[in-house]
Amino acid sequence: MTTEGEPRKGLRRYVEVLTGSFEHKKRYRDYKARVERLPASHRTAVEALQRYMVYFGPGTGESLLAMLEDLADLFEQSAASGTPVREIVGDDPVEFAETFLRNYPEGQWLSRERNRLADAIDRVADDRP
Repeated sequence: MTTEGEPRKGLRRYVEVLTGSFEHKKRYRDYKARVERLPASHRTAVEALQRYMVYFGPGTGESLLAMLEDLADLFEQSAASGTPVREIVGDDPVEFAETFLRNYPEGQWLSRERNRLADAIDRVADDRP
């Protein structure tokens, strides 16, 4: 015998498999709302960093959201204390982004591809299948 909520629960699971976690979507919307409330200069910097970091960053939804939320935290605190964007990111925004990304190695597609390459070469060099 099934309980009353089970069909709904099953449907929710099915929809989440197809479209992604509802919780992740809520967290992403919350993150975007936080960024939208930042001063224009900080908001523009976060949006630019997000574009870069999403491309090179974590490959799992949970890790990506954690990274974006931490980025929002940093810029919210900096905006509240009046810290200019240049003081946050320094003279080289790419170096800042790369350093920030190192804190979120889980699931990075670049890391996965590096490992895949190394494994493939190791297999053929050692005559493994």
